[in-house]
Amino acid sequence: MSEINYSYIVEYIRALHPVPSSSILLEIENKIAREIEHWPIIKPEVADFIKVLLSLIKPTHILEIGAAVGYSSILMSEFLNKDGHITTIERFPYMLDRAKDNIKKANLEETITLLEGDASDILPTLATHQYDLIFMDCAKGQYIHFLPECIRLLKPNGLLITDNVLHKGTVARSRYLIDRRQRTTHSRLRDFLWTITHCDELRSSVLPVGDGIALSFKIGGNTND
Repeated sequence: MSEINYSYIVEYIRALHPVPSSSILLEIENKIAREIEHWPIIKPEVADFIKVLLSLIKPTHILEIGAAVGYSSILMSEFLNKDGHITTIERFPYMLDRAKDNIKKANLEETITLLEGDASDILPTLATHQYDLIFMDCAKGQYIHFLPECIRLLKPNGLLITDNVLHKGTVARSRYLIDRRQRTTHSRLRDFLWTITHCDELRSSVLPVGDGIALSFKIGGNTND
């Protein structure tokens, strides 16, 4: 079973997913639904969950690691504070071209900055305590490596959202039951989840939504920071 929850529950929750207010988001969703394209975007239930979180925290500065085709950035832009901004990173040329096109279609070129390159090279160049929210949705095996930079870049009381952390449920299984090709990713994801749930700088929760979401709150500062 490819889903981490019962398929009938997933189907029901996805049937509740409202039509996006953005025509570009709707266009992307429709292309995937009709299997015209096979772009990787967040699942509908994850999109709805993120919208609730952003409505609560009202971020001004967001960092996304893994732009893909720009779907998540465009969605998150709807919940920015006035004069808010999103910085998103993508390294694959195929995705970069489509992200640029979608961001342009959405008239968000002034709101979303797309950085081209590997996050391992770009993250150290960004300013400390700069972001209210970081959304990490890139190669799962890199999460543990990017975590120290995410903690550094988050403002006190900032939120780190990490997608696909349960890897179709395989993370909860013994490594000896996992295909050898997936064991490195499996091991690194388990290290990542252990680290965020035992880190003095974070307060974290792992939820079986979509393919698994981890929410990590950076402890420090006060409610006005």
